[in-house]
Amino acid sequence: MAMQTTFPLLESVNSPTVDTAAAAYYLNRRPQTMRGWACLENGPLRPVRIHGRLAWPVAEIRRVLGVAA
Repeated sequence: MAMQTTFPLLESVNSPTVDTAAAAYYLNRRPQTMRGWACLENGPLRPVRIHGRLAWPVAEIRRVLGVAA
């Protein structure tokens, strides 16, 4: 059985970026899809790399979803 992770509402996230698992949750995609977007640079948003790890800008996630900041 897979372990369930709960994420806060996107409106309550106050950090500038989120990790791949959280970004996938907010965009209703699988984490592997997010990694593919990062690798191929063909998705609706691009991550930043922080110490070699993917970090997805919360402002861009909100823009893709059409949610006001």
